[in-house]
Amino acid sequence: MRNILIVDDEQSMCDFLSILLESEGFSVQSTCNPKSAVSLVESGAEIDMVITDLKMPEMDGIQLLEHVKRASSDIVVIMITAFATTENAIDAMKKGAYDYLTKPFKVEEIKIVVNKAFESRDLRKENTFLKSQIQSRAKFEHIIGVSREMKQVFDTISRVSDLNSTILITGESGTGKELVARAIHQNSHRKNKPFVTVNCGALPENLLESELFGHMRGAFTGAVQNKEGLFEVADGGTFLLDEVAETTPAIQVKLLRVLNDKKFKRVGGTRDISVDVRLLSATNRDLEKMVEDRDFREDLFYRLNVIPIHLPALRERQVDIPLLIDHFIAKCSQACGRTPLSIEPDAVEALAGYHWPGNIRELENVIERCVALERTEIITVESLPGYIRNKRVPSVNQVSEVPVQGLDLEEVVGQYEKTILINALKRTRGIKKDAARLLRITFRSLRYRIKKYGLEEYTNSSDEDGRDET
Repeated sequence: MRNILIVDDEQSMCDFLSILLESEGFSVQSTCNPKSAVSLVESGAEIDMVITDLKMPEMDGIQLLEHVKRASSDIVVIMITAFATTENAIDAMKKGAYDYLTKPFKVEEIKIVVNKAFESRDLRKENTFLKSQIQSRAKFEHIIGVSREMKQVFDTISRVSDLNSTILITGESGTGKELVARAIHQNSHRKNKPFVTVNCGALPENLLESELFGHMRGAFTGAVQNKEGLFEVADGGTFLLDEVAETTPAIQVKLLRVLNDKKFKRVGGTRDISVDVRLLSATNRDLEKMVEDRDFREDLFYRLNVIPIHLPALRERQVDIPLLIDHFIAKCSQACGRTPLSIEPDAVEALAGYHWPGNIRELENVIERCVALERTEIITVESLPGYIRNKRVPSVNQVSEVPVQGLDLEEVVGQYEKTILINALKRTRGIKKDAARLLRITFRSLRYRIKKYGLEEYTNSSDEDGRDET
């Protein structure tokens, strides 16, 4: 039901418009006092449209229009008057009126204007909603996940993006640390400024120093002209130091100065250069352990680790694997110029059961290979690499094999237990009592393990906890 408020100092006009619009199915209120109309609007009453006279004794229609738009920009305002002038019409439209009608008007004319006004408002709202949906998707472009762990990452990105605090992004290789850094930049007030990244492990110390801070002509052999550093390029924007753990003590000292003073000198230079840069860093190593071992400066670590974001390994977010598979199939199919392939459930299960030491990057490479080599329109288990086909469900022998470099027993056993629990919950469609019976453990023991490994998303939300079984 659309709610319309009529404001006119002539009671006869209020009555006429009320009868007319109520016959069209609208809910109508009316008043001859514009101040009463202002009070009603400012009280938060549900009003979708105000139709007001321009000339009224206590307050004219333009003043009422201004009050209405301050209270809610969504309320549509239509002006009516017997004294129309071009100046009045322009003034009303500038201040937000939808249309301007001159008395006397035809019945059909007011019907058409009112209905078109609502259609216009609805279209505007729909466009706003669609834009917000697009922006929401773009916020985390290419970062796919519905798992609890990834929801926490998304939430953190949303809350910290517009801050200037330094952020340390940690996680194994291939978990998407640079994607997270880009998402932070794109959702910040710096999004229209440069996003610059450098891999600190890819360059020797002297070249990395020159890349970061620039150099002056003649500073070293081959420095034939002045060169600005990446910090200068990133001024006003965001700078990602990837693999920051690989920096040398000398570079770490200079980074600390940039963080503390927002200043640095070019190699061979004498003048301080000031920059406004939001610094993000990423690493797949344990920086705290490196600090303990004196392999990384403690003061720099605390300056980098103001806000930590940890990306889980793919094996820790198995619920996301089917979504990632679909995403990479669509992406790789488009790149190959072919219709998106489908994938059989057994192949998805095989991929979900693999431990993915290379994480998301490895999964993408496997899907790219499957799409490129598959001659049919469906990816089957046989399409997958042999090392994945043969390790869908780890055997006791596979688990008991100890590699030369050793292993973390608790992690291996925990991962094996977690995989079995997931398989049991999938087989019982998330019914916890049935899963406990299948695994020959008590309901209480199953519930403890579900909480321990964060497997709530695999349980049936409609399944009520029963009495503990012994």
